[in-house]
Amino acid sequence: MSCSPGEEGGPSKAAPNVNNQEQLDNPSGTLAEGKPPENPVSPVVDEASPCSTSSFEMLDMESVPAPYREVQPHWFFCRRAEESTSWLPFSREDSDKLENAWTTVNEKKEEVVIAVEGERYDVHVKERKRYAVYWEQAPTEVRRCTWFYKGDKDTRFLPYPEDFSQRLEEAFMIAVTLDEWKTKLEFPSGETVILHNPKLIMQYQPIGLQDEWVSSPSEQTRPRTVKRAVESISVEIPDGEPDKVDHLVFMVHGIGPACDLRFRSIIQCVNDFRSASLSLLASHYKRAQQDGVIGRVEFLPVNWHSALHGDATGVDEDIQRITLPSISRLRHFTNDTLLDLFFYNSPTYCQTIVDTVASEINKLHILFKQRHPEFDGAVSVVGHSLGSLILFDLLTNQRTGSDGVPSDETFRLNCATLEQILTRLGLQQYLHTLQAENLDLESLALCQDSDLKDLGIPLGPRKKILNYVKRKWLPEDCRTGAVRLAPGLQVPPPETSDPDGNQPSGLTTQQSQFHRAQSTTSAVDYEYFDMGIGQVSIDYPQLAFHPQTFFAFGSPIGMFLTVRGLKHIDPNYTFPTCKSFYNIYHPYDPVAYRIEPMIVTEEDLEPMLIPHHKGRKRMHLELKDSLTRMSMDLKNNVLGSLRTAWQSFARLPVAALPPVEEGELTMERDRQETHAAVCEEAESSSSTEQTEQTEQPEIKVGMLNGGRRIDFVLQEKPIESFNEYLFAIQSHLCYWESEDTALLLLKEIYDKHGVAFEQPQQ
Repeated sequence: MSCSPGEEGGPSKAAPNVNNQEQLDNPSGTLAEGKPPENPVSPVVDEASPCSTSSFEMLDMESVPAPYREVQPHWFFCRRAEESTSWLPFSREDSDKLENAWTTVNEKKEEVVIAVEGERYDVHVKERKRYAVYWEQAPTEVRRCTWFYKGDKDTRFLPYPEDFSQRLEEAFMIAVTLDEWKTKLEFPSGETVILHNPKLIMQYQPIGLQDEWVSSPSEQTRPRTVKRAVESISVEIPDGEPDKVDHLVFMVHGIGPACDLRFRSIIQCVNDFRSASLSLLASHYKRAQQDGVIGRVEFLPVNWHSALHGDATGVDEDIQRITLPSISRLRHFTNDTLLDLFFYNSPTYCQTIVDTVASEINKLHILFKQRHPEFDGAVSVVGHSLGSLILFDLLTNQRTGSDGVPSDETFRLNCATLEQILTRLGLQQYLHTLQAENLDLESLALCQDSDLKDLGIPLGPRKKILNYVKRKWLPEDCRTGAVRLAPGLQVPPPETSDPDGNQPSGLTTQQSQFHRAQSTTSAVDYEYFDMGIGQVSIDYPQLAFHPQTFFAFGSPIGMFLTVRGLKHIDPNYTFPTCKSFYNIYHPYDPVAYRIEPMIVTEEDLEPMLIPHHKGRKRMHLELKDSLTRMSMDLKNNVLGSLRTAWQSFARLPVAALPPVEEGELTMERDRQETHAAVCEEAESSSSTEQTEQTEQPEIKVGMLNGGRRIDFVLQEKPIESFNEYLFAIQSHLCYWESEDTALLLLKEIYDKHGVAFEQPQQ
């Protein structure tokens, strides 16, 4: 790199453009081949840069040069997509923490790890890498940024590498101190940066580094705009998150690896939902947050799809061998998504799915408690689509102290130590292997065959250990493989007696229940019921905590319960360890089903309408309600007019009338009956309208949600109301970005804290 002042030296009276002599002596075309280009073009700058000689003069006409001030760095991290790479800034709080740690690294030459973004990521400052804490994700690059550039086709400014920025800063400091501009910086890569003045700095790339598909010389020589410090570029720096966590929510995805129409993963969708909740906390709980009464709600994703379709099960290879070669993309989509529904109804893979969900939730809960030892809040769970059914079955089969198992000792069913168990099995040589991974009795109960295989334990010892855990630690009803249906969710037993009430000869009650052949790959089976396909009989693991609330998004729970033969849910039924349940759905969601009609069968209840987060109904729904009221008023007015006209006709002055014949008497009676019917209908319509305007009595819909309503429906958008079929798929995937859904969750969570939300002024 060489630094040379311009030919005129010192502050210039008129900054040159690309056509004057200095640029012709060393234009951008000479950077690659040493020859001036045939058609030099004027540099392209952004809105803040001058575009004419007169504007250059205005920028250079400063009576007293500004003193040099050290640049303030800001830390960015890289986010790589399939076809693009973007650099996003940390919050100012996280950036300040990283800057302080960078100073420590330079002094002590040791690695420093800083938790950022709500402690969901760890940044290794010396290594310049950002690692995810709660999920599997490739480490991303972190950069201490001071200088930025933007090309003609770039949508935002991108940071330079740190060594490149350091050279730019040194040259800028010399130019400001000596007040000498039009300085050229030539880099070994062939790139050149020209410092015209403090507000106009351009970078020129050699032609050899341009894209091959660019054919126009004018496009090849377009320079980049260079900016100093993050304050000089248009970038939105996110607000920092409160350190205090009031509530923890685990979110379980549905079928397939993608969770929305953009084919994003559960991690990205949960990030959007978390951002929406933080924005709503700042707007609807502003005063409580400013007073320090509340902090934030943490949302963590639970991914089970990768475990099911990984190498451990080998199911993808088995399915691929029998898949037809035609319409390969559609078949691949089907194998990767829709087959998850069939896998969950398989005894072999249902066990894998349920074990993965429970173990992942327990692992994340333990890890969160380790990173937040001060956390004393409650925990809730959210399930989307098939994920809600998984959580429903899991919560239905949880056990409490009343079932004979202490809730705080879910996994400790005996007091034997790990060493004693291995000695009893004759496998004490594997003690050091398990201890090296910090495995105790509790964590060993969560292990699967693939986990022990990864530790290098052979097949025989693995089976001994897992079989011992299953026989000694699991409750009796799980070891026998019986379906453990909770009271209130039981299917009527099959009829085994003849019409006279006698048992058929040669058949017992147990023999009358048909069992499918046991699977060759799993020690579980189907349980056949009188109606439906039955529920898969598996060993349901236990969660390490009692969830406060269960939220179901776009859930097919009602359909699956009906298919299993369950027609009615006992109003007194509740989850053993969870006392609140919300079934949230979009009105056009093709996968969603209701729950309340299975509890309250004698009444036709409309679902609860979720309020708009801005505190009103959507405009088209208000218009629809207004038209409905208008039609009712018109009907009542017409009936009222008929009644008034009839009364007027009945009061006509009548002179002496002749005696009434029998036929005329009958006609008079019919007119009176007609008049009474019209009046009665008008009065009933008026009374009905008055009744609707009065407060409706509170409706009890069972104890599944503590006596409160269960079904909650979102308000469709105006454009969605034009064609419900067109937006059906989108409606099933809308929950991750729905502010109305996020506000309902926050309201339920903070109502239990005694904190009410404030409707912001529009």
